[in-house]
Amino acid sequence: MRVLLAEDDELTRKGLAEVLTTEGYEVIEAADGRSAIIAFDRQPPDFVCLDIMMPERSGFDVCRSIRQHDQDIPIIFISARSEEIDKVVGFELGADDFIVKPFGIREVVARIRAVTRRCYARRSEEPLQEFAMCDLRVVPSELRAWRGETAIDLSLRDVAMLAFFHQHRGCVLDRNVIFNHCWGEDYFPSSRTLDQHISQLRKRIETDPRNPQIIRTVHGAGYRFEG
Repeated sequence: MRVLLAEDDELTRKGLAEVLTTEGYEVIEAADGRSAIIAFDRQPPDFVCLDIMMPERSGFDVCRSIRQHDQDIPIIFISARSEEIDKVVGFELGADDFIVKPFGIREVVARIRAVTRRCYARRSEEPLQEFAMCDLRVVPSELRAWRGETAIDLSLRDVAMLAFFHQHRGCVLDRNVIFNHCWGEDYFPSSRTLDQHISQLRKRIETDPRNPQIIRTVHGAGYRFEG
């Protein structure tokens, strides 16, 4: 899923891009409003994150331009401007959400996932169907897994990884295969990236993370879902 991120402050932009990339999104960065409009036309995203105060064109201007061509694409304003009038203007222009700086990573992730669920809902094609892994029910369109009545929030990358293991039930998947599918062939991870991601995922989806039953380690080879 592709995200257009328009933010003139480089530190903020790079920080948000890292969060989005970790979640599993393809991020297109723009450092000013004019570049954001050009990027939107060249590589139409699935949703947009906009700062308000930017060089060339403001986030409000970018939002107006986008809404002239697409009335439905989700747009999130992320801005230090917290006055009520700014929020009112943003929502009147068609924004779906408004996040005020400074913000917490968990807040941003939660709101991005909410927008992703809406993206799935508005797509005309059928979303990836839910599937079972042991006692876990994974629902991709919700970015959630369920164990009984207990919901477990998942990132876009978590869903891609679980679906990949499910599709290759019983097969040992080595690190390169998993990386190429879940991160992309152009991604060059550190040696610990996958292990750390799976470790964190196990803490949420396994009944006993120290004795995993869903994603099992095959020492010297990779990982496997037995089914």
